[in-house]
Amino acid sequence: MAVRIRMKQFGRRHRRFYRVCAVDGRNQRDGRVLEELGTYDPMVPDVDARAVLNGERIGYWLSVGAQPSEKVKVLIKKYGAEGTHREKQKAALARLAQQRRAPEPPAVAEPETEPETEPETEPETEPQTEQEAAEQPEAEPSEE
Repeated sequence: MAVRIRMKQFGRRHRRFYRVCAVDGRNQRDGRVLEELGTYDPMVPDVDARAVLNGERIGYWLSVGAQPSEKVKVLIKKYGAEGTHREKQKAALARLAQQRRAPEPPAVAEPETEPETEPETEPETEPQTEQEAAEQPEAEPSEE
């Protein structure tokens, strides 16, 4: 069996997404895979954050004779276990994770308006029983 490491296409039109997979060379591009080895998202704005590869597993498949496609060979050279852009990729992935974790800016608050106040009324008192009313002296109206 001739094993190839190639990209399997997902997504929709104008929004592609790829998985880097080890497949039997005779299978279709989007057919059955032996193992998924990473992802490639060309829509990520930061170029170095587009590819995420499992370098250990790619190394295994290369050691047993798997042949990468031309595009995957470039990705492995740049972002594999001993890639030339590995440090840039780590920094780019950290920035991307930071952007995703950043809280959204607060929404613009409407200016506070003073709540309408009801006209002041005398506090309501509980109705007194006849006995309590008789015990309390009546308030005399003040003369002014």
